[in-house]
Amino acid sequence: MQQHVVVAGGGASGMLAAIVCAEAAPGARIAVLEKSSQFLSKVRISGGGRCNVTHACFDAGELSRHYPRGGAALRGPFEVFQPRDTIAWFEARGVPLKTEPDGRMFPLSNSSQTIIECLLRSARSAGVELSANRGLERIDRPTGGGFALALTGGEALHCQRLMLATGGCRGAAAGQLAQSLGHTLEPPVPSLFTFHIAVPWLRELAGISVEPVEVSLPGLSLRERGALLVTHTGLSGPAILRLSAWGARALHGLNYQFPLRVNWLPHLDYEAVAALLESRRAAQPARLVVNTPLPPLAARLWERLVLAAGLARQTRWADLSRSARHRLVQQLTGTKWEAVGKSLNQEEFVTCGGVRLREVNFKTMESRLCPGLHLGGELLDIDGLTGGFNFQAAWTTGWLAGKSMSAQVASLRL
Repeated sequence: MQQHVVVAGGGASGMLAAIVCAEAAPGARIAVLEKSSQFLSKVRISGGGRCNVTHACFDAGELSRHYPRGGAALRGPFEVFQPRDTIAWFEARGVPLKTEPDGRMFPLSNSSQTIIECLLRSARSAGVELSANRGLERIDRPTGGGFALALTGGEALHCQRLMLATGGCRGAAAGQLAQSLGHTLEPPVPSLFTFHIAVPWLRELAGISVEPVEVSLPGLSLRERGALLVTHTGLSGPAILRLSAWGARALHGLNYQFPLRVNWLPHLDYEAVAALLESRRAAQPARLVVNTPLPPLAARLWERLVLAAGLARQTRWADLSRSARHRLVQQLTGTKWEAVGKSLNQEEFVTCGGVRLREVNFKTMESRLCPGLHLGGELLDIDGLTGGFNFQAAWTTGWLAGKSMSAQVASLRL
C-alpha cells in the first residue's frame, strides 16, 4: 500500500501534524499509525484528566525560557506557532480554553475527552486514515525514493514523507527508528520527579501543602519558588518538579543523592523573621511556641519545625532565648535535608533526551540527515516545565511539520 504521508505516533504532535497536512493538501493520502489501542493516551490522563493544553505565556522569548532543554531551538518556532495560536486552533473547532490563576490552560469542559474528540473529529474530517494497533517496526530507504515501512504483523507500506512522533525516549528502543535513519539520541533521563526524604516526621505530614516556599540545591546553584507538597515519600509540588527539570541530568549523575534546602518564608529575610518571632514573644508570652504557628505554615508542620530546631515542646514564648530564636529562624529560612532517591511524576512522565536538536531543521521539523523525514514532540531532546509547556512544544513541532509536509506532497503523485 502507498501513502503520501505516514505519521508514526498518534499523540499530540503527530495527530496535529497529520491534520494540518491534510487540511493544507486536500486529496493527499495521509495515515497515522498508533502501536497501542488508543490514540492520544497521554492527552487523556494529563492534568488529572482535564488536559493542561498549554500555558498563557504569549511572548516567544519568555515562553522559550520554560524549557530546560530545547528552549533555544524553540525560540523561532514559537514566533510562528505559540499558545495564542493553539488557543485559536481549538476555539475555531468549538473547543474554548480557560486560564487558571497560575497560567495553566484547560478546556472549558474540564475534560481531556473534549480535546481528544476535537482532534479525532478534525482528523477524520480532513480525510486522515487513523490506524490503531498498527506499529512501525522497521524503515528502509528504497532506491526509488521515499520510505519502505515494515509494520507489526508483517504488513508493508510505502510513503513519500514520514514523520516520527513516537513519544519520549524512556528506553533505548523508543528512539531506535530515528537511530536507524542516522540520528543520534541524547541519553534519556527523567525530567519531572519528586524527591525522597528519609525523615520520618516529614513523611508523617503527607498531604500538607505550603505556598510559596523556596527550594534550592546548594551544590548546583539551582533554586525555585512555588507550592510545595509533602508526600508519603518526601517532597513534591510545582517547586520540586521545576527544580527536578532544571537539574535533571546533574541529579541523575548524583544517583539522586543530594542535599537540599527549604526556605518556608521566602518573602522574609533573616532579620524580618527574627523580628516576627520577637513580636510574637512580646504579644503572646504565655503561649507555647509549638501551638502558635506563623502563617502560612500549617499547625502540624510548624510544630515539627519548632521541635527540629531543638526547642522543647513546653517552651513558652516568654522563655524563648536568643540562641533558641536563632535556631528557629535558621530552621524556618533554611531547613536542610538529604534526598535519597526519586519517584517519577506519573501524571507527566516526562523525560529529557531524544533526537539531537542540531540534526533537525526547526523551521520545517525536517531531518538534516534524512531528507523526507520529519520529527516532533517528545522524540526530540526537548522537555518543558510542568504547566502545559510540554504540550505546547508538541503542538508547535507538529504544526510546523504538518505545514512543511503539506507543501511537499502538493507536487507528489503516487
